[in-house]
Amino acid sequence: MTDRAPLQRLLEQGIQALGLTLPDGAVERLLDYQALLARWNATYNLTAVRDPQEMITRHLLDSLAILPYVQGQTLADLGTGPGLPGIVLAIAAPGRDILLVDSNGKKVRFLREAIRSLKLEGVRAVQSRVEEVQGQFDCVTARAFATLEDMLGWGGHLLAPDGIWLAMKGRQPDDEFGGIPEGFAVRQVADLKVPGLDAERHLVVLGRA
Repeated sequence: MTDRAPLQRLLEQGIQALGLTLPDGAVERLLDYQALLARWNATYNLTAVRDPQEMITRHLLDSLAILPYVQGQTLADLGTGPGLPGIVLAIAAPGRDILLVDSNGKKVRFLREAIRSLKLEGVRAVQSRVEEVQGQFDCVTARAFATLEDMLGWGGHLLAPDGIWLAMKGRQPDDEFGGIPEGFAVRQVADLKVPGLDAERHLVVLGRA
């Protein structure tokens, strides 16, 4: 059993460094999520990150870094994997309807267990290819699962007319901007500082042109 105290300190320090205020109980639920992910990961190999402290930094804090940019009442997280950033955002800022999309059956089974055991209201998981998902969302998140061209080509139909698309990237993807499909435009490129992470992180904010 992992001692949660050091993980909690790491998470709380990171949240403070990001300048975020989370609802009561959110830190405990985020740690519950990390523990569940670590437990399932031992069997189902859901993420290459195995060290609990690394999970806090590379998964939880990395996902929380985009929280100030999230808007609207509905959110779709495409290629969510084990729920990143979707489940983290659902815990940190509850009250919106969130759809978690992944084509991998093992990951979707984990997502459904996480939604159930963490009692996440308004969150559902679907096993599907992105291009087959229906609906329109105020906010669409995608964490480095494809190029901007492919992301928008497969999932652009999901973005509401005045919605925003949050594409999480490592280095700034200058070579991808030329491939953005017609009808979409870059609104902002934010340089994210993830506490404890010695690697580049950028958020590309897009909208309909």
